[in-house]
This record gives sequence, C-alpha cells and structure tokens, in this order.
Amino acid sequence: MSARRWPMTYGSFWKPSGTRKTNFASSRCADQIQLAAAVLHCLYLPESRNMKKAKLLVFDWDGTLMDSKDQIVSCVESAIQELELESRTHDAIKDIIGLGLRESVSTLFPGASDTFVSRFVECYRRRWFATESGKLFPGAKETLQLLHNEGFLLGIATGKGRRGLDRVLVETGLKSVFHATRCADETCSKPQPHMLLEIMGELNVTADETVMIGDTEYDMEMARRAGVKAVAVSYGVHEWERLQRYDPILMLDQIGEITDWLAEQRASAVSEISPAANARR
Repeated sequence: MSARRWPMTYGSFWKPSGTRKTNFASSRCADQIQLAAAVLHCLYLPESRNMKKAKLLVFDWDGTLMDSKDQIVSCVESAIQELELESRTHDAIKDIIGLGLRESVSTLFPGASDTFVSRFVECYRRRWFATESGKLFPGAKETLQLLHNEGFLLGIATGKGRRGLDRVLVETGLKSVFHATRCADETCSKPQPHMLLEIMGELNVTADETVMIGDTEYDMEMARRAGVKAVAVSYGVHEWERLQRYDPILMLDQIGEITDWLAEQRASAVSEISPAANARR
C-alpha cells in the first residue's frame, strides 16, 4: 500500500463555507491563530470505537524539523580532512544522517576500531559546536507550538548527541515544547526501536496512540520495529522512493501539513459516530 501524499500547502486551514483559505505560518493575525486551534480542537471530540486517538507525536530532528544537512556534511568532511583520511562522497556522508554518530563513523569506515571511532567523534563534535546551527524548516516552530497548546504529547528521537540536541533546543526556543526526548548517545541508535519504546514508556502511551515523523529510512524502520505508525516527509535526507518501501501512512511535503491531516483523521472518526448516534435517537 502506498502512502497518501498530503495535497495542501503547509499550515493551510479551511474556513467555513464561503470564506477564503488562510495560511497560519505566514501570518500572526489573531483570528487565523484561533481558527487553527479550533480545527485541531476537533481532535478531542469522542473517538470512534475502532480508531485510537493520536496522543504522542515523536519527531526526528535533523532533516525533519531542522535544515541541518549542509552543516552535518561539512563537519564530517572537515573531520576527515583533519584526520587525513580517505575522502568520502557527499552522498555517502548525507546517507548516514539520522544514525548515531558512532554508528555513522562505523558505516563510513567499516571495520574501524573503537579508538578510531572515538577520535573521529571527538573531532566532529569539536567542529560541530564551532559552527552555526541550521535553521528550522518553515512552519516548524509554529506547528510544534500549536500541537503543544492543543494538548498533544510531543517527543524527539534523534541521532544527535544530548549536548547537541540541548544546544539547538535552547537556540530555537523549543525546549519547553517537548515532553520527552531521546538521543543516540543515551540508548540504542536508530533503526533499533529503543528510543520510541523508552519515550512511550516514560509518557505511558501505547504504540497505537503514537506516530513517528521522520525523513529517513532509519526513522521508518525504527517505527516499524516499535509497532508505531510512521509519517514520512519528502524534503529531508532520503528520497521518497526509499521511504515508500516502508509503507508510511502519509507523506508530508511541508511539516505544517500534519495539523491538517490530524484534523481530518478526527473529522473522519466523528462522521463514523454520527450515524450510530442518530439511529439511537
């Protein structure tokens, strides 16, 4: 089964019949913000008996929320040069984004010793912390704040180290938005399911109440192993053709589209309830 591609532009919410479509991310008008919240609020109407409400949304960071590909590739290339190693192609380096740093080094240099991996990791981190962080993708911050305000549990499962994630959370002002986070230097790297399982356990949420949103096949495979629904984004590191092999339930072309999709899911659930409710009257 192929994932459905969401057709709308990010952050677009339809007003009642006869009015124009507005774009939440491009405006701060109070009526538009209230409209967006109202659309999402429909997610908290009674559930249908055969559908679990999404309670926990777990996001990958690099390539999903932050456009950091160039920064990561540049720091890896600089570490290779500093250590006087044989170069790796741009595509080969890009392909390891999403894995933990030690796993990334072992993938680029198969058979490398633990000592070598540690030296490379130290060199990479020194260079990464000396560079400017990437930028959030358009609409990412507004979308996360809106989802948080509407009561969703939000998590991060990332191949970044804890120091790196804490840095970008502070820089972007998003630290308080997330309820739980896991990094690759705290538990097993993707595609192992440990990050998701630990986040779900910490927040007391089941797999069928959880959605994983990511841009790489490592995210998709992690979700599969954890028994969690996966949503893929098309604008990140791995191409759509690679992600499609994992049968994500949806493909987003921009991160803000997830609010429209979640609202549609709840509206569908409500429409299933209505005939049965009317029949009992």
